[in-house]
Amino acid sequence: MVNGGLSIKYLTPLENQRSKQVIIMPKIKITVIKRTKPEEIFGEKGYTTPNGKKVTECTSFKDGQEFIVEGLNKPDGFCGWAWRDIYKDVSVLNFGGNFTNWAVDGTQYTCCTDGVRPVIYKLERIED
Repeated sequence: MVNGGLSIKYLTPLENQRSKQVIIMPKIKITVIKRTKPEEIFGEKGYTTPNGKKVTECTSFKDGQEFIVEGLNKPDGFCGWAWRDIYKDVSVLNFGGNFTNWAVDGTQYTCCTDGVRPVIYKLERIED
């Protein structure tokens, strides 16, 4: 990639240790596409825990909410469980990889692994 006449190469940590070059990591935008309701998975009765609590859609996010990932750090306010689930896809995009046969280059659709009320995300590499 060329940025203002400078050639920038994305390096793995090992390559960076050897070359002593500065790593410029792209930012990754996370957009909450959809919070799944338990009724969509279990039917109209939804899901109730063994102690009788009715489970609703995820309350950690709102549909359309956006977060920016910088330096592979979990964004403030982002669910830790969901971050662990999507981190692998964020890492692929961060290091220049793509999911070419699945999504447009620089993007990926993924979800958290909450089996009762998963949240679906769109990830986008931000190229400056």
